[in-house]
Amino acid sequence: MLQVFLVRHGETQWNAERRLQGQSDSPLTALGEQQARQVGERLKSYGITHIISSDLGRTQQTAAIIAECIGCSVQSDPRLRELNMGVLETRILSGLTTEEEGWRQSLVDGTCEGRIPQGESMSEVASRMRQALDACRELPAGSRPLLVSHGMALGTLINTLLGLPAWAERRLRLRNCSLSRVDFQHSPWLADGWIVETAGDVAHLGMVTENASQ
Repeated sequence: MLQVFLVRHGETQWNAERRLQGQSDSPLTALGEQQARQVGERLKSYGITHIISSDLGRTQQTAAIIAECIGCSVQSDPRLRELNMGVLETRILSGLTTEEEGWRQSLVDGTCEGRIPQGESMSEVASRMRQALDACRELPAGSRPLLVSHGMALGTLINTLLGLPAWAERRLRLRNCSLSRVDFQHSPWLADGWIVETAGDVAHLGMVTENASQ
């Protein structure tokens, strides 16, 4: 059985400001760095053999802190990038017009193939995320990879592994530096292939406060 661990990046400055990031970028806050160290400490005993990260700065920062904790190098994979949020990237949530907020809501309310102008649909994100996950099956036997990615990207991936459409209503909370695990297995009790073992675990973070969920 192949176990793949999934981590969302730590809190960023734009998360704290409730600013839309997408494939634009901002650095981790002090809290975000602390979150990355906390998940890194937890992962010390998990036998991680590979860290594969989105190539965006916030995930690279998170992955580097985790790598320092567990003594593992980091590889980059652009397929693990966040959803491209098109013309709304860098915008503060509270400053969106009614029309712009409608575009954003189409990504979370179950609108089939909703998208922001010049951005990606959830299905497009899920397709590249699934390719990155499936590539883990090509790693040497006994590998235990960790993928460091983003909230919406990981959400679409987990949706599809559960048999939901990528654009299904967004109801899975994946907080900054939450830990999830998916397994590739053959079981008499579950469907063959990828199954979701855990999603959004934040036990390592101690007290959790509400944060931006983009």
